[in-house]
Amino acid sequence: MSHPITTDAPLAGITQHIAPGLRAILAPNPGPMTFHGTTTFLIGQKTLAVIDPGPNDPDHLDALLATETSDSKITHILITHPHLDHSELAPELSKQTGAPIYAFGPPDAGRSPIMHQLSQSAAISGGEGVDAGFTPDHCLSDSENVGTDEWQIKAIHLPGHMACHLGFQWQDFLFCGDLVMDWSSSLISPPDGDLDQFLTSLERLKTYAEHRLLPTHGPEIASPSTRIREITDHLLSRNAQIRDALSDTPLNLMEITTKVYKELRPEVLPYASRNTLAHLIKLHESHHATATPYLSETCTWSLR
Repeated sequence: MSHPITTDAPLAGITQHIAPGLRAILAPNPGPMTFHGTTTFLIGQKTLAVIDPGPNDPDHLDALLATETSDSKITHILITHPHLDHSELAPELSKQTGAPIYAFGPPDAGRSPIMHQLSQSAAISGGEGVDAGFTPDHCLSDSENVGTDEWQIKAIHLPGHMACHLGFQWQDFLFCGDLVMDWSSSLISPPDGDLDQFLTSLERLKTYAEHRLLPTHGPEIASPSTRIREITDHLLSRNAQIRDALSDTPLNLMEITTKVYKELRPEVLPYASRNTLAHLIKLHESHHATATPYLSETCTWSLR
């Protein structure tokens, strides 16, 4: 579920003024999973919070450091989740500025019991784009506030794309990371991604639908309530499609993916298979699918 890339992409490295006290700088890392690139947000005037510093790119680092002046300093680095395109630059930015790094936790924090079990047993791989060595200086719990005399930001645990995924609420803005985007649906790749958690987070995000939702990739969500409902309906419909694709005849993961994602180019199918696996795990846990001989990437699936 993706939308065409538009030609009105902001220029990388150029500061965009979104609202008083809120700026954005685009990193030069466009791609099929990042759209025009990673948008790094800066909150504050004298004390600056950086949300998702992005990839370890020297030009982007210079652009962020240039926001510091004799009257302003980067004091906090906030990470929605430790994928490389969000968090890789954080250690160097912290080293250069002295600002501590805040996040929910390391990459495996917040996993559900089934995802923890699958990860520990090495039954599934995952790990695409994960910043494996990421460790924050401070772990933020759900609804915890962080800030200065100038601003306060609330951390909101929104797992699903990753179990440790956070959103950040400031004034009437909610920085929603990769949970909801206007140009594409988000990858849910187990054990980092979890479909049940994702659907729960979408339900929670409905309570913030009156806020201005700013994802890390792509433009502001034009109609939050509509987009949240659209993504929820898409995921539930896809889950029903995958269940309908099962039969008494065992099928492997790629066979099911090919059967369901008929419209995709062959080179994109491996990515789609990660989403298929997330749906199959949900069907397995709700006793609608049987994995033989046991739940793994290489097992076969049939209708229970």
